[in-house]
Amino acid sequence: MAILALLVTFGVLSQSQVSVTTYKYDSARTGQNINEKILTPATVSGGTFQKIFTVPLDGYVYAQPLYVSGLKGIAGGAPDHAFNVVFAATEHDSLYAMDADSSSASGSILWHRTYLNAGEGPVDFQADLGGCADINKEIGISSTPVIDPGTSTMYLVTKSKGASGVVQRLHAISLLDGSEKFGGPVAITGQTPDGSVQFDPLRQVNRSALLLDNGRVVIAWASHCDQSPSHGWIMAYDASTLRQSAVFNTTPKGNEGGVWMSGDGIAADAQHRLFFATGNGDFDGTTNFSDSIIRLDTQPNGQFQIGDSFTPFNQSDLNQNDTDLGAGGLLLLPDLPAGNAHPHLLVQMGKNGTMYLIDRDNMGKFCNGCNQDNQAVQSIARAAKGMWGTPAYWNGFVYWSSGRPADSLKAWTFNAGGTGQISTAPSSKSAKIYGFSTAAPVVSADGTTNGIVWLLDNSAFNTDPDTAAGPQVLFAYDALDLSKLLYTSEQAPNGRDRPGGAIKFTTPIVANGKVFAGGVNSLTAWGLVSPQVTPNVKASVKPKFGGRDH
Repeated sequence: MAILALLVTFGVLSQSQVSVTTYKYDSARTGQNINEKILTPATVSGGTFQKIFTVPLDGYVYAQPLYVSGLKGIAGGAPDHAFNVVFAATEHDSLYAMDADSSSASGSILWHRTYLNAGEGPVDFQADLGGCADINKEIGISSTPVIDPGTSTMYLVTKSKGASGVVQRLHAISLLDGSEKFGGPVAITGQTPDGSVQFDPLRQVNRSALLLDNGRVVIAWASHCDQSPSHGWIMAYDASTLRQSAVFNTTPKGNEGGVWMSGDGIAADAQHRLFFATGNGDFDGTTNFSDSIIRLDTQPNGQFQIGDSFTPFNQSDLNQNDTDLGAGGLLLLPDLPAGNAHPHLLVQMGKNGTMYLIDRDNMGKFCNGCNQDNQAVQSIARAAKGMWGTPAYWNGFVYWSSGRPADSLKAWTFNAGGTGQISTAPSSKSAKIYGFSTAAPVVSADGTTNGIVWLLDNSAFNTDPDTAAGPQVLFAYDALDLSKLLYTSEQAPNGRDRPGGAIKFTTPIVANGKVFAGGVNSLTAWGLVSPQVTPNVKASVKPKFGGRDH
């Protein structure tokens, strides 16, 4: 399981530094950074928290930023300095490494690489996909990459078009200078075991974040606007050789069943079991698994097999009404004490707004002929008005923000009083009502104290490339009581703290006293304008690094 937050300690620093190497901080997709010492409810609401910089980039940033602390020897930086570096990938197939602690209003780019071969460009949504606007304008890097801190390598997937057609590639990138590693990149191909279904690099969209687990890079796909051929695909590649090791299709004898989860990544537990949700499509419970939560286990030969699954009793209605289960991401909840009836749980919610609490060891499959989900540990109908988004967890709370119709940011308690269940009503909620597509909260905290829920309001996004999107708005709430608003980037006069334009389903990160968010052609950082801001410092030692999108 990926490390929640890589801590790198330098002799000249008084506190540990945090790295963010994967989507939502860890392979359980909890969305919590519990090692934040600088940003607290008091400091964020105290008047010195504000925008520090916005860096202009060459494309939209759908992917969550990533962050590595104490990186020494990076191109573009002084060789004797260890830099805190924030990385942003764009839809122009570019990757930027930026000084996370820059004091310049326009930031500081350390290096920038574009991963297009000669004669290639990003895929155009209008010319190549008939105007499908699930990804706006151009399509290059759409998913959140993943970093292996042990080898200082970032893995990312690009999509491009040249004279020979559209190709998707898996890259292994050096964090120091953006160069290719391990003989990469490799073109992504795949087929079902009988060869009847082939991976289509044009139609398949990799919106779901990448996962690094047990020496494998795991990648998931849906289909742009459910355009045929439409399937859900999962593939695994050896992280050191980029050799493909497993291919899985969610609907090999049917259609659809895409894996996108509003950008959430496949989750993995300590046993290296993989968990994800699928979108609308065909379901039979034997070969086709649309509108389901699936657990993939690994066979001795390295190939995937379905170890277990959960499918709501009303799957047929979900499919017919375009109410994908897989529009919402999932998270693996903390293990409960031994002796609990269901020690290993996950939580998930889709477009119908029902929250499902599922036993990861005995997921319940499909209850044919039932009128409720008796096989789930718990189901809470109308927990949200509809979910296009990903949850977060902290200190016994689960946080969700609705996707459509508009709804509040809400917190539910988990395992209160040792029940092993989620509260049937929210314990708190925001006064503000968030519209589509604002649904990816994250939490920063110092252990079990000073919790803050961060959320990007992306309701001003625009799918028309000729019409400018409105700005994102960053919100911060007291994690113990969401009725307490701590900060909004619209509160400062003259738009001082405004980031770039809004992009749907995007997620901020918090690391070492700063918040980072990607937007339209930009990356923005906020922090404390005070001596508490941690600068780049000279290191005394070299750091060690161990559906439908609509």
